[in-house]
This record gives sequence, structure tokens and C-alpha cells, in this order.
Amino acid sequence: MPVESQNTEWKESWRDEYLKGICAFANAQGGILEIGKDDKGRVVGVHDAKKLLQDLPNKIRQAMGIIADVDLLSEGGLDYIHISVKPYPISCRGKYYRRSGSTTQELSGYELDGFMLQKQGKTWDSVPVPYVKAEDLDIAAFRAFRKKALASGRLSEEDLSISDELLLKNLRLMEGDYITRAAVLLFHEDPEKYIFGSYVKIGYFENDAEIRYQDEIHGPLILMPDKVLETIELKYFKGIISYKGITRVETYPVPREAIREAILNAIVHRDYSTYNPIHIRVYDNKVRIDNDGKLPNNWTVEDLMASHPSMPYNPLIASTFFRTGSIEIWGRGVERIISACTREGKPSPDYTLMQSSVMVTFCTGEKSGYSEDDCGINVGINVGINETQSKILDIMREEPGITAHKIAELLGISRRRVESNIHTLKALGKIVRIGANRNGKWLVR
Repeated sequence: MPVESQNTEWKESWRDEYLKGICAFANAQGGILEIGKDDKGRVVGVHDAKKLLQDLPNKIRQAMGIIADVDLLSEGGLDYIHISVKPYPISCRGKYYRRSGSTTQELSGYELDGFMLQKQGKTWDSVPVPYVKAEDLDIAAFRAFRKKALASGRLSEEDLSISDELLLKNLRLMEGDYITRAAVLLFHEDPEKYIFGSYVKIGYFENDAEIRYQDEIHGPLILMPDKVLETIELKYFKGIISYKGITRVETYPVPREAIREAILNAIVHRDYSTYNPIHIRVYDNKVRIDNDGKLPNNWTVEDLMASHPSMPYNPLIASTFFRTGSIEIWGRGVERIISACTREGKPSPDYTLMQSSVMVTFCTGEKSGYSEDDCGINVGINVGINETQSKILDIMREEPGITAHKIAELLGISRRRVESNIHTLKALGKIVRIGANRNGKWLVR
């Protein structure tokens, strides 16, 4: 059954307020608005169809200055209006709207700023900062970058044996004679002087209301991941000491590689325009990283967990960290976190998406007085997977020969989402396909 989506909306009759929806389509990937259909997509007919056919192009042009394709169609003897909108950055009577899922939302504040930059082919971190020069940046930050970049092999000695200003230009961190926001965040001794809230806050909590102690990590972003990781390991994690022969081994509640990758992801992909610091909450049974930022349009947790292309929120910051060898540019960050947890027998983290932030939760022990949605999701036979993947495993146990198409029908989701989750389950070693595609079966481990 068809459903309304990011690119499709149905209305039984016309109202002028639907001009906002047309604007939202144009400011996304374009879309289709059909008048004379109910919310199930069934044609119910529209009154004065021929008059609307004449009026609507004029209303759209007067409100937004664009020409949309408006057609009169018929089905089962009933008329309806089909409006097709192409992508184009526009306002509707001075206000900007954008599609989010199947809803229309007005853009304002930093969201509007980011939208306008995107339509100009720019990103937030590429905007120049007046009155700041290369000589104002931190020598220690440049020294650390050069050392890491050389060790990674992604830049040579010749590449690095140049002035700081020329290095910034080669890293695309300058716009004409001005350095960019990315350069200020990465290399300034006190980036909060220009970009408020650009630091990391760490706290140890007895529960959501009571905090025992806390720290704040300030300074250049290029130095921040190491500082944050060191602070967490020395002050917040209780290492379990064991020995391999005479070698002392310390095991932490969250694998070092996993927590390091999660910290890097938060720092690199954060939306710094909100002026809200990254929050890392450490409890007896979990570690939670709260970070302002958004996934690409229409992405779900399932998309994030599956193999996906790299689409950095801050391309200049991401590119600079890539040169140090700290991150990859293949969209493999989440896969690396899951792999690190799997190797050490730890549950994979849970990702929660909110309107303007991403929350990552690592479970570090048994539940102790927390609600079911706090680490309870990772306990049991389907450890380290999301709800959709858990349902897929249950279906495969009941019917090993089932197809992805049939699973999609049972769950009421797209086949693409099912196949994406199956890919993740294979990577996690949860399932194995035995036999040919047509007559094969799923083995659930």
C-alpha cells in the first residue's frame, strides 16, 4: 500500500496553507502534492478541479516565484490535481520550509543558516572568521598535527615542512585571506572565544539526577580526542587488571578502540552552531555520549548501522582528522565500533536519534535501578542489535527459508531496509546463509 513520504503528500481538498508544503518540497529533493486523495492515497475527487488548475499555478508563482507542474488527472471517473515540484531553494512569503519525513517544518535560527549555506554550496565549518590570523593559532596544535600526519603516512615531510599559513591553505582551511571556522576549532588555543560551547563535558553519575564529579576538556579539537580518552580511562573507568605471563593487562568496561571511535565521531561530526558542548555521562552500568548533530536527510538508525558512504557534517574538520590517521573516509566508523565490541565480547552500543542530536549508549554491566530502555535492550539472545534486527532474527528462527521480500511484508518496512539490516547481521556474525538464494536457508547463531 502506498504511503506518504519525504517526497509525496495527499490532501482531500486545497487550502492555501499547503503552499508551505510545496516550498518544503522544493527545499528538499522536490516532491509531489496531490489534491483529491485521502490519507491512504485513494482518489476521492476534488471540487472545482478546472478552476484549481487555473488558480494554483498563479498562487504558487505569487508566493514563491517558481513555476510548478500542475496537471488534472482522473481515476475511476474522479478528478484530482497532481502538483510536481522540482528541487530549488526558495521561500514562501518570506519564510523557509523543508520536509522532514512526511512533515513540513519551518526553518529558523541555526537550521536556517545551515540550509542557506548548503544551498550556496558551502558548509558551516567553511565560513571565514574575520580578525583571526594563522599566527594567532596554537603552535602545540600544529606540532601535534604534523607529528600525527607524518606517522600516518598521509602527508610527507615535504608536505609538512612549510609555514603554518601555507599548511592551512593546503588543507583548504583558509577562505582568501581569512581562516575558516574549521581552522579556529582545530588549531586555536581557545576556540570558544569565537565559537561558544566547543568543548567536551564529562560527568560521573549515580543516577540521572545526581552527579559525583565532572571535568571539562577545552582547547584545540586536534588535541581533544586524546585528552578526553585519557581523562575517561584514568578517572572514570575502573580497569580490570589481569596478566598474560608477566605482562600486566588492563581491560576497560568499553573497549578502548570503540570508545575512542565514538569520541572522534562526536567531535568530528558535531553541529557546533548550537553552542552546546558534547556531554559524556558515565554511570555504573553504562556510558552515554550526547552530541548535537544530524544524520543526512531520511537516514534512520538502520542506515547508520549498515554499510554507508561517508557524508561528514563538517567536511573540512573531517578531512584534517583524516590526514592525522585518526579516522577513515569510508563511512566505517560505526562498523569499527561494533567490531571492537564484538572482539571483546561486549554488547554493541545503542544509537538513539532525536530531532537535532544523536545519543550513543554503551552498556558496561548489569542493570541496577535503571529503566528498561537503559541498557535493557542489549541483554539476552539478541545482544548488540537494534529492534528491527531482533525481529528479523526471530522471523528467521521461525522460518529459515524466508526471503527478504517476505520479511519486509511482515514488518511493514521497505525491502531495502530489510536487506540493509541483514547485511549488518551478517557482519556481526549473527546469521549465515546456507545454500543458493532460491532454495537456501538462514542459520541464526
